[in-house]
Amino acid sequence: MSEFKTNKISPRKGTTTTIGDSGDSVSTSGGSTINNAGSISTAGITGGTINNTTGEIYLRGEVDWKPGDIKTASFTATDNQGFFVNTTSGEITVTLPASPSAGDVVGIKDYANTFDTNKCILNANGNKIQGSTTNFDITVEGSSIIIIYVDSTKGWVITDASKAADISENLKFVTATGGTETTCGDFKIHTFTGPGTFTVSCVGNAAGSNTINYLVVAGGGSAGNTGPAGGAGAGGLILSTCNPVSATGYPISIGGGAAGVPGPSPASPGTQGTSSTFFGTTSAGGGGAGRGNSNPVCGVGGPGGSGGGSGANQCGSDPSAHPGGTGNTPPVSPPQGNNGGTGGIRALSQLEAGGGGGGASSVGGSISPSSPRAGAGGSGTNVIPTFGPTIPNSGVYAGGGGGGGGLNTPSSLGGLPGTGGGGAGADGTSSPVGNVGGSGTANTGGGGGGSGNKSGSGRITGASGGSGIVIIRYKYQ
Repeated sequence: MSEFKTNKISPRKGTTTTIGDSGDSVSTSGGSTINNAGSISTAGITGGTINNTTGEIYLRGEVDWKPGDIKTASFTATDNQGFFVNTTSGEITVTLPASPSAGDVVGIKDYANTFDTNKCILNANGNKIQGSTTNFDITVEGSSIIIIYVDSTKGWVITDASKAADISENLKFVTATGGTETTCGDFKIHTFTGPGTFTVSCVGNAAGSNTINYLVVAGGGSAGNTGPAGGAGAGGLILSTCNPVSATGYPISIGGGAAGVPGPSPASPGTQGTSSTFFGTTSAGGGGAGRGNSNPVCGVGGPGGSGGGSGANQCGSDPSAHPGGTGNTPPVSPPQGNNGGTGGIRALSQLEAGGGGGGASSVGGSISPSSPRAGAGGSGTNVIPTFGPTIPNSGVYAGGGGGGGGLNTPSSLGGLPGTGGGGAGADGTSSPVGNVGGSGTANTGGGGGGSGNKSGSGRITGASGGSGIVIIRYKYQ
């Protein structure tokens, strides 16, 4: 067999060199072919084309950019083409090919650096982009992107860009302002300790984020001015997750803790805290504590988000005569708080003491013959598992106040505060001035601690409740 070798075949001037006859294909030893229709196959890739005007060769998987065809309105893209898109006058939608084959490519370039002002939208046209059927928004100024069709599972996939996240893909996240803003990883937290507005400018989507979690805590109740008083109830605590948002402003009100009841007279029970509101949700203020020195009827605790504990002194040992206040009032599901504890006279030791205020996670403690202390405040709720460690007050909210101690010999001790901002109950004392319970901690919704009993006929100001708080959390990147 003869073999012909040459480095170059040059046509005569003004003529065309033809290789092969009509209907033939020209092959190389590497496996590439060019058939008579101008279709190119090389290295296992088929479907290339020859630009008859420029002589350029494009293999399947390469983009043929068309700088002379600037797109200023929505259009349908064709396979293996690159398009310069000018969104100066408004958003443009690029509809991708309806029946792509694996290896088809499309290129998009921001012609006027206006994609940040007017975005370019890729419409999957019944297929997928990055595995999602959601339209793909390109919102980065000056960006360019090349996508290749892979298969029906992932559809069109980015193969050339600074990175997919920079182009915004089809990922959208909730964007909002208001309150004190902090971040924890990929999450943003908005904390409101006073009235304000949570303003949403972007609702996001399921591929990024489109819901919020929130915590609403009301103000705690206060203690009465006569010991041994009960501990006040914590403000109601409502925790809600996975709530879709709208692009609007959501007003927020923060409940104040109830002010302590002033002395010296008349003898009065504690008062209820103020409610907090957000997102159509209202948490109720904590119930006021029952007062002491209420013979012949003991001072019952007041109702609220969590109920106030009842007071004691010469009321007898029958707990049904002086119950703690009812929590979760008005009722919501899941409950926003718990009942207050029962105070009175211990039948065995004759020590008087007040019951503890209810908390978000447990009821207020009742007096016990085996303990020298008044009832403990109910525990608050730890919300760190939902909101992360960067939130204030160590992440525990709505603890009840401890009950006040009595004056009998030996004098009883004040009740321990509930975790989550509840105030401690005051000890009983022989001093005519008396002991005031601890106030609830600000922005926890904690209930005020009960006043301790004392000698003399004067009365002291009861402890105040702690103000409420609203916290919002969502994924922002």
